[in-house]
Amino acid sequence: MRVSVSTLISAEYISCIFELLPVGLPIMAITSSAKRAIRVASRRKVYNSRRMNTMRESIKSFKKMVVSGTPEVAEKSLSTLYKAIDKAAKRGVIKKKTASRKKSRIIALLRKQTVK
Repeated sequence: MRVSVSTLISAEYISCIFELLPVGLPIMAITSSAKRAIRVASRRKVYNSRRMNTMRESIKSFKKMVVSGTPEVAEKSLSTLYKAIDKAAKRGVIKKKTASRKKSRIIALLRKQTVK
């Protein structure tokens, strides 16, 4: 079926196309490699968000332990916290210098609380 240029430009044709697309969602990929890239990106997003949440939760729990007055317990959980931060940096969720900065600030907080 041949479609003339005037038919393609007509308002009815354009409104018909946009009624079929869901609102707020991007237009789906056409090539198979682009479809695969979307699947891979969504999978990586889940892994990265899980890794980021693990890191954030371990930092929060560590800070709560330090502030609550149990730096000895916090010092024992320091290795798990370092592991979470290093994994996030290794996989590219955060940058290496960001990981280093987080670790140094955590140690500074621990030393500050143990001195008091």
